[in-house]
Parts: sequence; C-alpha cells; structure tokens
Amino acid sequence: MPAMLPYGRQYIDDADVAAVADVLRGDWLTTGPAVEAFEAAFARAVDAPHVVACNSGTAALHLAMLALGLGPGDVALVPAITFMATANAARYVGADVAFVDVDPQTGLATPAHFADAIARAGGRARAMLPVHYAGRCAGPAELADLAARHGLSVVEDACHALGSFYGDGIPVGAARHAAMCTFSFHPVKTIAMGEGGAVTTRDPALAEKLRRLRSHGIERRPEAFFDTAAATAADGGVNPWYHELHEPGFNYRASDINCALGRSQLAKLPAFAAERRRLAALYDRSIASLAPVVRPLAPVAGCDPALHLYVVRIDFAALGTDRAAVMRALAANGVGTQVHYIPVDRQPYYRRLYGATPLPGAAVFYDSCLSLPLYYGMTDADVGRVVDALRTVARG
Repeated sequence: MPAMLPYGRQYIDDADVAAVADVLRGDWLTTGPAVEAFEAAFARAVDAPHVVACNSGTAALHLAMLALGLGPGDVALVPAITFMATANAARYVGADVAFVDVDPQTGLATPAHFADAIARAGGRARAMLPVHYAGRCAGPAELADLAARHGLSVVEDACHALGSFYGDGIPVGAARHAAMCTFSFHPVKTIAMGEGGAVTTRDPALAEKLRRLRSHGIERRPEAFFDTAAATAADGGVNPWYHELHEPGFNYRASDINCALGRSQLAKLPAFAAERRRLAALYDRSIASLAPVVRPLAPVAGCDPALHLYVVRIDFAALGTDRAAVMRALAANGVGTQVHYIPVDRQPYYRRLYGATPLPGAAVFYDSCLSLPLYYGMTDADVGRVVDALRTVARG
C-alpha cells in the first residue's frame, strides 16, 4: 500500500533546522532575542502593530480572555463548530459560554448567528469569539459593527487562518475589526513552531497586559511599580533585581527554540499560502464530478482564504453507508481523514453545564463534514489519489 497521506502535517527544510541549531549553539534558549525577532516578523506578516508570542493557541485564547477581564457573570459567544479550546478559554476565567450556530454550507458563524446568540444571552454577553474555520472568515467588519452596537469585545480565533485575507486585502490578524486575534502554530497549521501561539492587537495597553500575563504576571516597568520606596536604590535609581506581582499570571512563554523555527517558517509563508490555494483549487475541480454526493464547502464572499483544512460535505445516506465506514475505506487506500469538529456544545462537560442547545446548522454541518489531506508538500498526484479513493468509495 502507498504511504499514508495524513490530513495535515508540517514542512521542515534545511533552513528551519539551521535556525533551530543556531539557537541551540547560542546563549539563549528562552526569553531571548529569537522571541522578539519572531514577534517582529509576525507583526510584519499580518500588519499588526503588537504581537505577543506564547506557547500554544490555547494559551493565546486564555491570555486574550484574561486581558479582556472576563469573569464570573460574563458570557462569551463561541461557535459550536470549533476546537474545544475556544470555549474552554472562557471557562478558564470563570465566564459562561453561549454557543453560536453556523451556516451548514460553510461551518462559519455569521453576523446573523451571533445576533441570535446575543439575544439568547440576555444582556450578559461581553465577548464574541468568531472562529475562522478552515481558514475562511465571515464578515469581520460586520461582526465588529454588531459587537460595537452591543458593547462587546471581539477576539478572533484565527488559528486556522494565517495567510488569509478579507475585505480590501486586509490580512487576518491585523486586528482591524477585533480587539485581539489569536493564532496557533501546531504542526498541522500553515506554519509550525512545534507548539506555539500568538496574540495580535492594535491596543498597546492590551499588548502590555498580555506580555505581563504570559510570564507569571510579573511587572518590571519602573513606571508601573506600586511600592516605589522598595523599588528605589540609595542613588535614586531602580534596584536592578526589583519586580512586582500585581496579579497572578501564567508561564505561557514561547522559547527561543520554537520562535527560531517559527521565524524561519514565516519566511516561507507566501509560498505555503500560495500552494494551499493552488491545491484547494485543484481539489475543487477534481471533486466536481462527485457532486452532489461530495461537495466542497461553499465559498465565502469577501474572503480570500489560505486553507488550513480542505473540508468536504458528504451525503453519507446517499452512499448507503456512514462516515466511519468511509474513513476506514479511505484509510485502507492510504488516505487519512479527520472530522473537524464534534460540536462543542455536545461535549459532556458543556451538556452537564448548559443542557442541550438547539443549533440546527451545526448539526447538519457536523453530520456531513470530512477533512481531506491538505498540506505543503502534497503533489497533484496526491490530490488525484485522494479523489480517486473517494470516487471508489462513492461507487461502492
């Protein structure tokens, strides 16, 4: 059998290896110059003035919730189709979650879906967390307008969408229509750091709070010290060892090792994104003959995505089988697949907490979705293998 094509994987070249080796031979393994260099490069890549690197996309989401000051009594609005970390981040700070339905053709929560969730939240909503599922985004400007009308903050979960654009060429991550945007650099994402994440913002006060919270909450800026007497040396200068804890934070720092890899990967982002677009277009053309049983996700107006996932919707009933059988049949032909995602509101923790939430769009989407292999390094022949395997399964 030919080698298995996974649904996603990293691409590492000699430049990446050399970048990491340089750090290993140097003086700093963490909290050193490679972190700042990565943050500066990422800021240029997404046109954001402030970038705070951290050790995962989950940490990025948690830091964003902390920076907003969410807590008990508040509600965060989270699409049901997402990785559970999006919702969990709100629970980490004691806030409640109201799940938002999605368009069954795209898996995205639209402004209309968020408006419905705001009404259901009964005045307790404080934050909206739109998820740029698979790399697409649905109306960031319209979501920002909706949030402003209701006094809510927007935190974009952009973990899938590095390299995507919306509107008039606005990079996802520029935070033009959000207080903050969060990213993940897990190996299956568009660039890899091993593990890593980042938060972008245009607000310098939020950026400073994010930096403090990612490193235990320690404050080292003299202008922010509370106990100036303890901070001041006999000569009037600042005691060189002095620091203060104004609120507890976390050890969410990213290492120089990870950031060196991330910066090297960023240099390849234009090529990575272009190839993902090309492969997605090839998939679109190749599976057209399988319609209506197998269909790509519907396009989203105003969005130019660099897809993290290539997701199709399959009419399993028309095939006379179920998704598990299809996945096993594809795996037998060397094609790895995955389901993104089980609606988070169905997880036992959230069902015990909130009961059943009627989200018909998410239900329809979940029942039909399947992620096919998509990653830099795939060939046209690999796409052909995937589509041929799908065609074989569809014909029974």
